[in-house]
This record gives sequence, structure tokens and C-alpha cells, in this order.
Amino acid sequence: MPDLLLEAEHPYPVCGVDEAGRGPWAGPVCAGAVILGPGMDIEGLDDSKKLTPARRETLAARIEAQALAWGVGFASPEEICELNILRATGLAMRRAIAAMAMAPAFILVDGNYAFDLGIPARPVVKGDALSASIAAASILAKTARDALMVRLDADHPGYGFAEHKGYGVPAHAAALARLGPCAIHRTTWAPLRRVLMGEAAFP
Repeated sequence: MPDLLLEAEHPYPVCGVDEAGRGPWAGPVCAGAVILGPGMDIEGLDDSKKLTPARRETLAARIEAQALAWGVGFASPEEICELNILRATGLAMRRAIAAMAMAPAFILVDGNYAFDLGIPARPVVKGDALSASIAAASILAKTARDALMVRLDADHPGYGFAEHKGYGVPAHAAALARLGPCAIHRTTWAPLRRVLMGEAAFP
């Protein structure tokens, strides 16, 4: 289970950052940022991918109520197409950090890429399984993006965004064959381009 041992190695306050939605064909990429107090224990924290949607919702409410600071940031499909997904992810992370009520002194980022976030940072491979603040950030990012994709499903019916959240599943490919891409599709994303060009049914 994730704990605060990594946070204790760095100048306080330490912020955990993680993203959701780098891989989908449609919708924004979302980042969460969380600062937990020393010794703070939010029971049940874990990698968001290991949790049910209901459990994530419950934990997201606890994180927002108990964390010293938290923020969520998005980068739009247009920004993803313009910047590429890696740079857009960094933009979403900077927006999440800027949305917090407290500025961090150090950042722990899930993954192996050292994003330029304007604050000293350390990438942590499998960080959402090791760091409580990264795990909390992953839960906020996932719940915020999923909720947005449900709302976007009402604006763009027929694609199934509420179910698959924009990921490249067969049902999404079938909808694209019927309807073509809509305004929130990442039309420069290579896996989606292959589907639109008829080179693959799904990746």
C-alpha cells in the first residue's frame, strides 16, 4: 500500500501528481495534484486503476475534505493535437498544481518522465503504488476525467463515452465507422488515425 516515506525524503510540502487519460482516442487528459499532511492516513488509498468507480468516488471526497491542498487540471483535445500528448500532459499537471491553495516545495510525479513543472520534481515509476500523495492524485484525476466524459457523452451521443471514457475499444471503433469523429476526438493521435484510415478496427 502507498505511504508517505517518499514524501519524507524531500522538502515540505511535497505534492503528488498523476494523470488520467493519456491513451484514449477522445476527450482531454486530466491531472491531479495533492499535498497530504505529515502522517496523514486516508484509509483505502491505492492506485486508482485497482479501485472500483464507487470506491474512487468515496476516496475522492475524503481526499478533497482531508488533504492540505488539492487541484485538478485538464488539457483539451485541441491542445493535445497542437502540443502532442506528452506536452499536453505536462500542461494539465501545471494547471492542477496552480489550482491548489498551497504551493509545493517539491513534486513527486508518477512515471519515468521528468516533466518541467517549474518546481523541483522527481519521477517515480509505479508511484501510485508507492506514494500516498501520488495515489491520491491519481484518484482525483481519474474521477474528474470520468465525470467529464459522462457529461461529454450527452453532448456527443452515439459514441459511448459514458461507458468507455474515450478509450480505443471495439465499440468505440464501431461508432466511429458509423458516425465519423466528433469535436472531442484526438484526430492526430496515431492509433485513431489508423482506425479512421481503415488500417485497423481497433489497436
